[in-house]
Amino acid sequence: MGMNQTPASERVHISFFGKRNAGKSSVINAVTGQDLSIVSSVMGTTTDPVYKTMELLPLGPVMIIDTPGIDDEGELGALRVRKSYQVLNKTDIAILVIDSTIGKTEEEFALIHRFHKKKIPYLVVYNKIDLLSNEEIKDLAMSVRPGEVLVSASSNMNIYELKEKIASLKPEDTHKYPLIQDLIDPLDLVILVVPIDKAAPKGRLILPQQQTIRDILERGALSLVVRDTELKDTLEHFRAQGIRPRLVVTDSQAFARVSRDTPEDITLTSFSILFARYKGELETQLKGVSSLSSLEDGDRILISEGCTHHRQCGDIGTSKIPDWIRNYTGKKPVFEFTSGTEFPEDVSSYKMVVHCGGCMLNEREMKYRIACCQDQEVPITNYGILIAQVTGILKRSLGPFPEMQKLLP
Repeated sequence: MGMNQTPASERVHISFFGKRNAGKSSVINAVTGQDLSIVSSVMGTTTDPVYKTMELLPLGPVMIIDTPGIDDEGELGALRVRKSYQVLNKTDIAILVIDSTIGKTEEEFALIHRFHKKKIPYLVVYNKIDLLSNEEIKDLAMSVRPGEVLVSASSNMNIYELKEKIASLKPEDTHKYPLIQDLIDPLDLVILVVPIDKAAPKGRLILPQQQTIRDILERGALSLVVRDTELKDTLEHFRAQGIRPRLVVTDSQAFARVSRDTPEDITLTSFSILFARYKGELETQLKGVSSLSSLEDGDRILISEGCTHHRQCGDIGTSKIPDWIRNYTGKKPVFEFTSGTEFPEDVSSYKMVVHCGGCMLNEREMKYRIACCQDQEVPITNYGILIAQVTGILKRSLGPFPEMQKLLP
């Protein structure tokens, strides 16, 4: 997978913050060497976060995010400021752009406090130093602290130095676990079950399937992709040849059928459960599914997805999961739905949150959502875990994770 094909969720997210007319967009254009953001002297030109995937040397694949001004005014301005603060939840590196002719104000100090609170590495960039006198530049330079840099986006002054400082903040691979590599050995056979129905995208595999295949390749193992309708015959064919697959990984929606067709001596799990460990906290989401047993009529359940897509009849999030929950519990809870970047800061009114695997979210944002639920003592679980629970195969679906199986009653 080349840099241009790197999923957005696997890129370093670099977000630029600052007040209106501090020159955020100009600094972005100078750093990237491209006109990514609209530059205007009109205050508040950037009205919504702007995302751009690109390669930025020496960092590699990145997601550049230009945010609205943190000092926007009025009712609409307050919404824009809120959008800017929401970007913090997915930010790996923060760049705070300050108009050097004005200096730090209350808004910048508040934002720096947020950086520290969320443990986000950041740089403070004093822009527009070309508008200062030599004496003013000298005084400002004397007060600069580590992690601060003086630049002029309009004249490209110190932009190279800024890029080097950004690169020095690049986070190491923060994933505690790989996606699947540590579960298999070289030359192991892994069978991936991918149903092809009306909900499947035409002509391509979805991201979790692509990433799992890539991770298997990097381990030097073998992957075979089959439909759920061919799985049983495929396994019988291999068994006749004396070949036993190391692992079967299925789309969670096909869990029940795949479990029936997969012999007990073959380990089974789902893409969604793999992502629960890779992007989030498998143990937390495993414990969260137990709240199904205490559901009552009228309890509110939030079903959240990290991506946005056209809803179809029989959609997993808005149709299938609510039906599974109602049938499993015999209760009639109230379901609410969010998708994409929308995730409420206040989840305290929900009995539980059911989240997708988060393949479209970076690790920081997925863990932020989990932390929101934990802080407010709201159970959160994952699509695959919930489906395995309601189909009665949760323990089996955790076969690759025996330490997690021990947590089950």
